[in-house]
Amino acid sequence: MVDLAKAHVVALQRLLDNKGATNFEFFNIGTGTGSSVLEVVNAFEKVTEQKLNYKIVERRAGDVISVYADTQKANETLGWKSEKSMEDSLLSSWNWEKKVRNID
Repeated sequence: MVDLAKAHVVALQRLLDNKGATNFEFFNIGTGTGSSVLEVVNAFEKVTEQKLNYKIVERRAGDVISVYADTQKANETLGWKSEKSMEDSLLSSWNWEKKVRNID
């Protein structure tokens, strides 16, 4: 979550530096590498020590094989690059969620 927040701050600063110009820019924010749903599930289970309830089923018609964000524009234009690993981000998100829901 920290990476995402930093990206928002940099993008907002760019907007303010441009005096609130109305020509909006769009940036992909991410690591630039893809992860399967199962990889994310496994990483979450590993860092949180929580078992998720999921079921592996056949691919549905129309499901994409892979998708990921091309972060080159954010890297070059904003000078922003992801600093945290997926595991670090998942653990940070989990800790925040536990805090706001008062979960031990």
